[in-house]
Amino acid sequence: MARPSDTKIRIQATARELFREQGVQNTSLKQISDRLGITKPALYYHFSSREELVRSILQPVMDTLEAFVIGREPGEGRLLLEDYFDLIWRYREEISMVLHAPTVLAELEMVDRMWRWRKELTVLLLGPAPSDAARIRSTVALGGMADCVVEHADLPAQEVKAAAVEAALAALGPLGRATP
Repeated sequence: MARPSDTKIRIQATARELFREQGVQNTSLKQISDRLGITKPALYYHFSSREELVRSILQPVMDTLEAFVIGREPGEGRLLLEDYFDLIWRYREEISMVLHAPTVLAELEMVDRMWRWRKELTVLLLGPAPSDAARIRSTVALGGMADCVVEHADLPAQEVKAAAVEAALAALGPLGRATP
């Protein structure tokens, strides 16, 4: 796989910054090129559209999230949640982009991938046939952790992690506490 050029990396970093400030929908490629001090055609050389640029930012996140569940065994409880926190903390800017503009995933046709991945993560937490109540608790646990990395990104990671993992385990109830 080819390594991205410095210009491509700078474009993605600037896009993340503007997406965070203004939202994905309110950011044009012209604004990105202006902030970088490059021409719009130079930006188009690397990304033919805003959609392609956004996909280039979110695709590696989706790939990493999907790889996260591969080879794991159900019932890892606390360890799974701690590892999940570390992963989403690393991608908190991208998660913030999606939480602030959820239609982005739909526009990029990534919604099904996201739901499939969340279901796989829930199976790892709860086993293959969880009750409706357990699945609801898992939604609160996993969604709450994702919200924490966005809402509390200004705090030290370990502080957020400790509180978020404990809250997720509490949301899971006895199932979350039963695993090491």
